Amino acid sequence: MTTTVISIDAMGGDHGPNVTIPAMAQALDAYPNVSFLVYGDEAAINNQLSKFKALKKVSTVIDCEMSIAMDAKPSIALRQGRKISGMWRAIDAVKAGEAKACVSAGNTGALMAMAKIILRTLPGIERPAIAGVWPTLKGESVVLDVGATIGGTAAQYAQFAVMGVAYAKTVFGLQNPTIALLNIGVEDVKGTDSVKEAAELLSHSELNFTGFIEGDGIGKGYADVVVTDGFTGNIALKTAEGTARQMGEYLRQAMSSSLMSKIGYLFARGAFAALRARMDPNAANGGMFLGLNGIVVKSHGSADIDGYATAIGVAIDVAEAGMVETIAADIDKMQSLLDDAWAEALA
Repeated sequence: MTTTVISIDAMGGDHGPNVTIPAMAQALDAYPNVSFLVYGDEAAINNQLSKFKALKKVSTVIDCEMSIAMDAKPSIALRQGRKISGMWRAIDAVKAGEAKACVSAGNTGALMAMAKIILRTLPGIERPAIAGVWPTLKGESVVLDVGATIGGTAAQYAQFAVMGVAYAKTVFGLQNPTIALLNIGVEDVKGTDSVKEAAELLSHSELNFTGFIEGDGIGKGYADVVVTDGFTGNIALKTAEGTARQMGEYLRQAMSSSLMSKIGYLFARGAFAALRARMDPNAANGGMFLGLNGIVVKSHGSADIDGYATAIGVAIDVAEAGMVETIAADIDKMQSLLDDAWAEALA
């Protein structure tokens, strides 16, 4: 069996090696064919790694001079961390072909800036996007962008759609994923000019575009791929995660409010456990940077062990599925179609 090598920015996130290393051990249990290149403070990493004998055998630790602070500005992170930080070197391992994918819970802006410089974007892609998997009433959807860009042109939204379709085909096994644009209403007259132009462009393409959806349509599963810009997408994502935690707390309070509630909980605890699992944001952790000439997966900075292990699983799955090659081929194939659609939309 071929070994899939994953590079880990071990110091990234709110918890560093206290989460990243145990998460690697958990991922190894699920993916026995994986090995790791682990970048960061060697002493801190080895302190955790010594607790996991099987993981230590498949991990190579690379000591790095510095780690990127979670609140560092991307420009400062680039200037100070270029070639010496764990984040930079973990991404560079993908470019060098030493690793199939990189996983980091670190500073999102710095991670994107470094990834763009090191890996570059694929031909035909103007801006990369972070794609997140969103649990819905019908299963799961891909939402992009959820944090890489602010605003966007109609052409960039169309590129996001092509990348999202490739991701949905690979991750969900869908043959012809449906696409919708996130908007403030479903009517054609609503939205910014770029969103309305993107709808016109996509409606003239061969993609399975279904129109606009509002925010509540994401969770209802109205589309397999939901396209928006990173500003709006990140707000939607954080709002949904916060609402899930809020509802979980409401449920906990209600179940402990009286003796009868506690008794009722004992009979229904299996159902409540299933509900809690469905509402857990960590279950959908791991946003892939789409559009780059290499695989970089961003974990939430606050992710726990289960959440970070999920992000590692995403990296392994897309690496083994040849996601970058799929997107490159689809973008190349669709570019002429989108150009024709653009010309027709403007006619």
